[in-house]
Parts: sequence; structure tokens; C-alpha cells
Amino acid sequence: MKLNKISLLVFASLLIFANHHHLIVTTVLADETTSIPHLEKQGTAAQLIVDGKPFLILGGELHNSSSSSLDYMKPIWPELAAMHLNTVLTPVSWELIEPEKGRFDFKLIDGLIDEARQNNLHLVFLWFGSWKNSMSSYAPAWVKTNLQRFPRAGDKDGKGLEIFSPFSDANRDADARVFAAFMRHLRKVDGHKHTVLLIQVENEIGMIPDARDHSVVANEIISKPVPKELMDYLQGHKDSLIPEFRRVWEAAGFKTSGPWEEVFGSGVGTDEIFMAWHFARYTGQVAAAGKAEYPLPMYVNAALVRPNYKPGQYPSAGPLPHLMDIWRAGAPQIDFLSPDIYFPNFSEWCEKYHRPGNPLFIPETLPDPANLFYAIGQHDAMGVSPFGIEDEFSKSRTNDLSLAKSYGVLSQIAPLILEHQGSGTMVGIVLDETNRIQKIQLGNFTLNVAHDYTWPYSDGFHQTNSWPHFGGVIISTAPDEYVIAGSGLIVTFAPNSPGDPIAGIASIEEGTFVNGHWVDGRRLNGDESHQGRHLRLPPGQFSIQRVKLYRYH
Repeated sequence: MKLNKISLLVFASLLIFANHHHLIVTTVLADETTSIPHLEKQGTAAQLIVDGKPFLILGGELHNSSSSSLDYMKPIWPELAAMHLNTVLTPVSWELIEPEKGRFDFKLIDGLIDEARQNNLHLVFLWFGSWKNSMSSYAPAWVKTNLQRFPRAGDKDGKGLEIFSPFSDANRDADARVFAAFMRHLRKVDGHKHTVLLIQVENEIGMIPDARDHSVVANEIISKPVPKELMDYLQGHKDSLIPEFRRVWEAAGFKTSGPWEEVFGSGVGTDEIFMAWHFARYTGQVAAAGKAEYPLPMYVNAALVRPNYKPGQYPSAGPLPHLMDIWRAGAPQIDFLSPDIYFPNFSEWCEKYHRPGNPLFIPETLPDPANLFYAIGQHDAMGVSPFGIEDEFSKSRTNDLSLAKSYGVLSQIAPLILEHQGSGTMVGIVLDETNRIQKIQLGNFTLNVAHDYTWPYSDGFHQTNSWPHFGGVIISTAPDEYVIAGSGLIVTFAPNSPGDPIAGIASIEEGTFVNGHWVDGRRLNGDESHQGRHLRLPPGQFSIQRVKLYRYH
């Protein structure tokens, strides 16, 4: 990952993307370059900086086809704004931008940007170019039908797949040219207003139902030595490689040269590594073409692996945790790698992607507010984005635990979250029937955080299974003061340093943040805190409370 704090000095950066027959040269104007969205490091976290300030993406991703029609989207924009989103993730497809070779149509892009601005929303564009969910279904017909010029991957029986070959320069260069034109247009229409924050390059890249391409070209290349660029990277990063990948290389003897199966062992695991390198190289060069025109931060997303699935049974060779080093080596132009999390072990996947040099951004997930609080509070996530956001409209009107209500609270505390990211003063919590209590050391106290149903007076105390996910964010704003936001949590406190042994609650206030400033509401020192015994975020709603503690004996 590159975290570039762009210099305020006036300069022009000459960025060049070259291929066999084509050269794009673009000068990025200094006044744009000093202010466009970019990544900066704060403590141990990476933050997205927009117009000079850190920005927390509270997003929602549209269904794949929604944004292909401005008329279809017209009534949706106000609904999105009313749900307290600040960013919409929306696909843009190659076939709609370049319906005929060399003829670009950006009316759809301009319309999406205009509607987002009118509704005070930002955008993340998802580039559906060569691959979308492994397949090449969003490429234009003039590309799809010219199999000789734009070849496909093949299966073991020689049958073509609906997957463009990553070994084809023609495939890569055609994608890169239209992507560069798209980014050049974005700079023209949005280079100063910054409605568009990030770009996703391709979508859930991977091979399926085979672990690798078995075309004649692929078969020839896999028998050749592993490229020197990859081996140099692995040797240079040997002590910091992702452990699961390092073990594969180690098992084969840490060889520094030779054919793929000699360096990484035989089997579908090596097939996946081989494809990951070539997918990464292809995608990185497409990204380079776009960044030469307008260097917004860019990421690649991954479809994750089901338990016990082997390469070929899932979209293999994408930017998965065990392949992160291959993607980093092959596509240094990509700023970070992101998971699309739909599995119940949400926290485990967050941990796999929140690695040194790879900040967490979740472009697709289920609309589970507890998980979103957890990712933001525990992993300093730059943003979260449930998929199929239009499906949440009706829920936002009738359900007090809807995504909209949770985003309303998160938007209030976003300035506080951004202030504390990377400092070790913030945690995220998610609890259910299998994980009922969590003990946290934060500030001068130990916080015992329990699921509301563990409390004998809770309406759910006698429920024995299928406890709902409850969660929240806890921020230590002073050694003896905390802001706690979320739903369904019971928190008790104990000192964690020498001195008086008992923690007392001086005060609990329910309140709101308005423009980043705390506004007191009710004082909750009575029944609501069980007469000073605990802090409780009631289930059935999202709330924010501020607690001040003291010690006694």
C-alpha cells in the first residue's frame, strides 16, 4: 500500500503508461494533485483524506444494474440521503462507456455525479471492466465477439470460459485504454469538487470452476520460470510475508528460481498462485493507466473462501489473504485489498484484511449494524458498505434497529472516531449467544462488556438461542471518561491500576453530537443505570452515552 501525503509545493507530475503500441502521457495539474482524495497515516491507522480532512465512509452499494439507468436511479437518491449514508458505491461498466470501439459515452457518469451532488452524497465507482464476479459479462459486445483478438481462458477440456484471459496484451490494453479515458473524464468533471472518493478496479476477480486457465498460452507460461520480479519481491520481504503464504514457499524449500511447481510445489495451490500473479499484473497495469490520468486511491475486492473449499471451488486467485503478497508484488499501483464479507465469521475476516500496510475497507457486506460498529471501532475501518442498499429503504422507516438508524449514530460520532483512529483509544464490540462477554483494557479501567440478554432483568434473558447481534463502539476520551455508542450492551467497570479498588459511576449522560460537539440529554444515574451499577445501551434502539468514573474503597 502506498500512503502518500502529497506535497503542498506546486509541481506537475508526469505519469506515463506504456504498452506495446500505445503511450498515454498526462500532466496532472498541481492544484488538483494537492487536494484530491488520498490516503494518509495517523498512528497505526490509514485514513482517507477528502478536501484536507479525514473522511469515514458510511456507504451502501447499489445492486449491479441499478446505476445503469439515470431514470431508474432518480427516485433512489433522496432515499439514500435520508438513510444517513454519505457515500454510494455504484458500478460503471465498460460496455456502457465504450459501446463501440473508440467511442466513449460519459452521459451516465455525468448524471450519476450530478445526482450525488444534489443529494450531498459522495461516490465510489466500481469499474466493471474485464471481470465482474470472475466473469467478463460487462465487456462490450465488440470485445466479447472477437475471440481471436480478445481470447478467453479455457478449461481442462479446451472449452472456452466466460472469463477473459489475463495472458492477453490485447485484453489488458483495451481495458486500460477505456479505463484511462474514464479517469481522464473524472478529472475533468470532478477534479476540483471531489464527489468521487475511490475507485474499485474490476470486481471479485477469480478463476472458477478450475483453479487456473488451461489454454495453450497459459500451459506454456506455467512451465517457464517464476518471473524475476516476483522472486525479488519475495526474497526482499521474506521475513514479513503473510504467514499462510510463507509456509507454502517454505514447504517447497524457499527456492529462489525455477518453474512454478518447483518453487511453490505441485497442485491446485500453485495453480492459484500462478493465476494470482497474472491477474495482479494485468489489474495493476489497468490501474496504472487510470492513475496516470487522475490518481484517486484504488482498491481491488475479493470474493471470500467458504470453509474447506479448495482452489477452483471458489473464485480463485483474487486478492485473498493467503495471496496478498502476490497481489502486492504484482500490482503495487493498488492502494489496498478489500473483502466482500457475507459469512458469519465477520470478525475473523476483518482481522485477515486489517494487516500491516493494508487498511480495512469493506465494500460489500450484509446490513448488520453490530458488525459495522465493530469494524469501525476495532479495526479503524476507512469505511463500510452493505450491498443492495436499496433493499433497506422500507426497513429504515419501520425498524429502530435499521441500518439507517445505526448510520445516524455513526455519522454523529464520526469526527470522534476519526480523531481516535490509530491511537489505541477505541474498540469495537460485537456480541451474540456464542460470544456473550468481552473484557477490555482501556484508559484507567477494565470494561466488562456483556450482551444485554445476560442481564436477569432483560426481556431476552430467558432466550436460549439465536441471540441477536448487539454491538457498539467505545472511545476513551480521557483516562476516566468514555463515549459508548451502539445497542444492546451492558458495561461495568473496574480499575486496572493501583489505588482504590472500586470503580464508581460519577455520571452517565445520554446525548447527541451536533457538528462534532456533545449536547447533553437525559442524566441516567437512576433506574437506567441500575442505580449506578452499570451503563446500559438498551436493545431495540441505537444511542450514545457518555460516562465519567471515579474510584473509592
